[in-house]
Amino acid sequence: MVTTGEKPGKGTYICNNCGTEIILDDNSDTMPPCPKCNETEFNRK
Repeated sequence: MVTTGEKPGKGTYICNNCGTEIILDDNSDTMPPCPKCNETEFNRK
């Protein structure tokens, strides 16, 4: 599980609450809160 503020690396992550996909394009990108529901926990797709 990945939480907001972590730098999990490139990839697609799915919000645990609403299923919104977050795509990080760079290994230095920080995981934001979900733009749809503001949830802070995600799983890698």
